[in-house]
Amino acid sequence: MSAQMIQQVLMAAVGALGFGLLFHMFGGRLLAITLGGAANWIFYLFAVDVYRDRVIAFFAAALATAVLAEILARLMKTPVITLLVPMLVPLVPGGDLYYTTLALVQGDMQSFAQYGGMFIREAGAISFGIILVACAVQTAFRLWTLFREQKA
Repeated sequence: MSAQMIQQVLMAAVGALGFGLLFHMFGGRLLAITLGGAANWIFYLFAVDVYRDRVIAFFAAALATAVLAEILARLMKTPVITLLVPMLVPLVPGGDLYYTTLALVQGDMQSFAQYGGMFIREAGAISFGIILVACAVQTAFRLWTLFREQKA
């Protein structure tokens, strides 16, 4: 892992920590959010290296982070959303949104379409990763409940 990657992971942790504080998280939850934000960025860097595609990397990182948040939320007996949102902050495609807006303001429709399309694909990948994990967890709990009812 290069020095630049380590710096990125540390900044992701600081960003998640900041949003954890903004959402009034303290103690173990704040630590989980901070480490989860760092893990989120590690997942992203790993996925970019493996797949060489930012959209797939966003999906993979969101998927892994959502799984991590589900596990930690159950262990800490806290709602998943309180951990997941701050953990995902480093993944928000703010740069592409900025360049999309800049191109629109400057009237550069070609760049607007290019950056806007990338922003929508990245945001969609993040959303799909979160939704996929949430649906899988709900389905697993329903199947577990049915299994337990049939066994009793």
